[in-house]
Amino acid sequence: MSTFKAGNASFRLSAVLLDISKRPLRFEKVASPILTQKLQFSSSAAGTKKDKVPFYGRPAPPSFSEASSLNFLQRVTVALHSATTALADPERGDAVAALGDVTGHMALMNLHDIMKKDETGRLILQDRPLIHNAAFDFDELEKKPGTFGHAYATFMKGHGFDPDGRSQVRFVQDPDLAYVMLRYRQCHDFWHVLTGLPPTVVGELGIKWLELFQTGLPVAALSATVGSLRLSVEERDLLNQHYLPWAIRVGKHNSKCTNLMNVYYEKE
Repeated sequence: MSTFKAGNASFRLSAVLLDISKRPLRFEKVASPILTQKLQFSSSAAGTKKDKVPFYGRPAPPSFSEASSLNFLQRVTVALHSATTALADPERGDAVAALGDVTGHMALMNLHDIMKKDETGRLILQDRPLIHNAAFDFDELEKKPGTFGHAYATFMKGHGFDPDGRSQVRFVQDPDLAYVMLRYRQCHDFWHVLTGLPPTVVGELGIKWLELFQTGLPVAALSATVGSLRLSVEERDLLNQHYLPWAIRVGKHNSKCTNLMNVYYEKE
């Protein structure tokens, strides 16, 4: 196990998640230099000064519009339509997001409880930081090597990604659970940076398996299984022999380690 100090507190992450030699990235043709160095994390409510400003600026105030109120039949209809659309075109992020909204209630309740029981998780729920493009200065972050902000900026600029690209939450009525769902979506790129997995099809599926074991969201399972249908035989072997076992090893340590939703990445 790897322990990262944070003032008078610390959190633990599975060594198999951060150990370069054990990550399935070494089987990828796409090289990723971002995490060849060991990143130090300091997520802890106890070890965080109240006036410390996260790398993206101060947390933006929550601004959820009232979620669409759906009865049971409407939710089933949305789920079926979204699932059908996502199966036909896995790149339809709006359909995948809608499916996640209407099928994730129990998993979101569990994630919310996990965050409430953790000191840093409670701080995230209190601050409700939102990731948006206008709050970032990637050029400035790139001047701070060795920080998580630098690794994040390198990843986002290198792949031409936009922090505003994540779908909004539309069908989760409870505002607390709606924020947890949004936080999960916005952490996706953070997890790419943390694991070093590239945004290739196989790399994305590796992240989806990790998300499934970390969050329990049904949409992660759907994305991981349906996405594998698009793979070649060689890619499917890579996924089944390396990425999936890696995600399972990480998942087995989930009860002993800090859940990735309880890391305040913006303060790293």
